[in-house]
Amino acid sequence: MDAWIPVTLLAATAQTARFGLQKQLNASVLSTAGATFARFVYSAPLVAVGVLIYAQMTGQTLPAIPPVFWAYALAGGASQILATMCVVALFSHRNFAVGITFKKTEVLMSVGVGMLVLGDRVALAGLVAIVVGLIGTLILSDPPGPSDQPWRRRIFNRAVGLGLASGVLFACSGVGYRGASLSLDGGDVFLRATLTLACVTAAQSIAMALYMRLREPGEITRVLRAWRIAGLVGITSMIGSTCWFVAFTLQNVAYVNALGQVELLLSLALSVFVFKERIAPREILGGALVTASVLVLILAI
Repeated sequence: MDAWIPVTLLAATAQTARFGLQKQLNASVLSTAGATFARFVYSAPLVAVGVLIYAQMTGQTLPAIPPVFWAYALAGGASQILATMCVVALFSHRNFAVGITFKKTEVLMSVGVGMLVLGDRVALAGLVAIVVGLIGTLILSDPPGPSDQPWRRRIFNRAVGLGLASGVLFACSGVGYRGASLSLDGGDVFLRATLTLACVTAAQSIAMALYMRLREPGEITRVLRAWRIAGLVGITSMIGSTCWFVAFTLQNVAYVNALGQVELLLSLALSVFVFKERIAPREILGGALVTASVLVLILAI
């Protein structure tokens, strides 16, 4: 089994746990920006220390950082902040599992973004996966409620916009991180991936802190007071992000995100058994189609 496969599965598991914790924070004490900031501010110090410890234990020196690294890393970091905010905001419109399913449209978006930015290629079967996934997304986009609403309102609504925006932005962040890690010359895969993660999370923490200081006074204090849950957000974020960065360094972003769709099954279980949310038959059908698109992409590897 290729190394990127178990790494991606661990990343998806940790990320599902992190989104579940963020949903709790957003529903109770923190704003959307505050719940987003928690994942960065509590994970950044852990990642930085981890990089230094790993480099010392393995006898490696930190690779030099070229200018192109920052272009990829900062673009990826900004995209990830916006994408995470979209997902957290989406939870107030739809249930947890559907929110995560919308977010996982990134696997379809990353095909095009990877081709345009890094020249990554996927097999012809990937086009079939895109069609199947889009059908599933359209089914999921139909909000609960009376079916006599105009079709434009049923398809073009705030939940759909937030979900699809998060998919595009997460695809851009994954491609940006892969480009940043690949631009480093020296060090093994894990060192390059974690150094990239350390730089990105530090920049994201600073950017989010400045934003909230100006736009949401007092929210940083609330994030610090919620350290019990927010700290768990940081730990799960560190584990998940480290695994994602390693996987992105090892493999095409589209394929990594495709396998990462196992997160959908985990989120369905979390939605039903933890948050006690009901899953409509239509939502199961839409999720199944999106999952089928993942299987097609996996078979295309």
